[in-house]
Amino acid sequence: MSKSTSSGTDTEAGATSWLRGWRPAVGMAGRNLRRNRVRTVLAVLGVCIGVLAVAALGIFGNVLALGANDAIGDIGTQVVVSPNSDTGVESLSTTDVAEIRRAVDDPAVGDPAVVPLYSDNGIVAGASSQTFATIYGVEEPALAFEAAEGELPDRHRQGAIIGAGVATDLNIGTGDTVEIVGSQVRVVAVLAETQTFSPVAPDDAVFLPESAFAADGYAQALIISESGETAQAAADAIRREVNAREDRVDLFELAAIVDEINGFFDLLSTFLLGLGAISLVVAGVSILNVMLMSTVERRQEIGVMRAVGVTRRDVLRVLLAEAGLIGAVGAAAGTVLTVILVAALVAATPAVDASLVIDPTNGYYLLLALGFGVGVGIISGAYPAWKAANERPVEALRS
Repeated sequence: MSKSTSSGTDTEAGATSWLRGWRPAVGMAGRNLRRNRVRTVLAVLGVCIGVLAVAALGIFGNVLALGANDAIGDIGTQVVVSPNSDTGVESLSTTDVAEIRRAVDDPAVGDPAVVPLYSDNGIVAGASSQTFATIYGVEEPALAFEAAEGELPDRHRQGAIIGAGVATDLNIGTGDTVEIVGSQVRVVAVLAETQTFSPVAPDDAVFLPESAFAADGYAQALIISESGETAQAAADAIRREVNAREDRVDLFELAAIVDEINGFFDLLSTFLLGLGAISLVVAGVSILNVMLMSTVERRQEIGVMRAVGVTRRDVLRVLLAEAGLIGAVGAAAGTVLTVILVAALVAATPAVDASLVIDPTNGYYLLLALGFGVGVGIISGAYPAWKAANERPVEALRS
């Protein structure tokens, strides 16, 4: 037999021996806990409440964060470039837009879309009502927006593209005619309602061709990237290239808002977990109290066990198994109750999106609470077990 084969056999034998040593300890621990059911149930209940608090608060905090991310949507992929009025720049010239396009035309940046916008305000009137709206001039609307009715042209040459909010206020759709600053314009498309914040607020806006504006320059330019990382890279490239000599443009990075919001929800989740952990600490103190009282009451019994040859290791195993069983049963019960409680709240609160609750990331908090509950039980029982196992049999019997 080779040396490696012998080593593997010894390892398997050691693992088998270790399991055999714990099996009777767990059985005896179960019998000992059943001898004082009330005290055991109260200790299990303490762990159960602690685990329920940690898991439920952790999941609730995570659901809030997921809901916020879902509501924020893709704003982190946008960068708004505006003229820097502090340096006397009142608008973005075609040269500025060309420089912005050259700056982001880099494989490392991801070649984001650049959508320059003219901007104005005015009254938009339908057949029976009117509303105040922001009026934009855009050449390539399909790069930044999506249509719910009609089709967005690759090059916007004629007609009006109406935001979802304006269409609802005026009760108009594709093919209708609206009056914009005294001119009759046919609606060629209605934008899809946005579920996220957008710097140009497309729901309450009307988009006309650039030819409808006589302004000398653009009011702003939207940089549309595929991810927050590429948006950050685009912003850095614009600062480096366009603002090389003077700060001609201001950049508003929406990814910074997303980072602040995510940071807030991370802090909230940590705070909620801390509140739940307090309950588990209380449960740990309860287990510690139960185990100390149990070892004091069974001092003579432990002394007899030690006198007839039961080793310190075996006594330690039995007492640790008792504490571990309390923690495991309480943690399992708390986890099941958490699932039931969360499911009941989702069923009773239609506003909560069920997909956010069943998100796989919520499983982390269930596992965290489960492991924390078992760990609290074992840690709380470690000192009483060590104390009882190391007491001299003669002193234990004398008591």
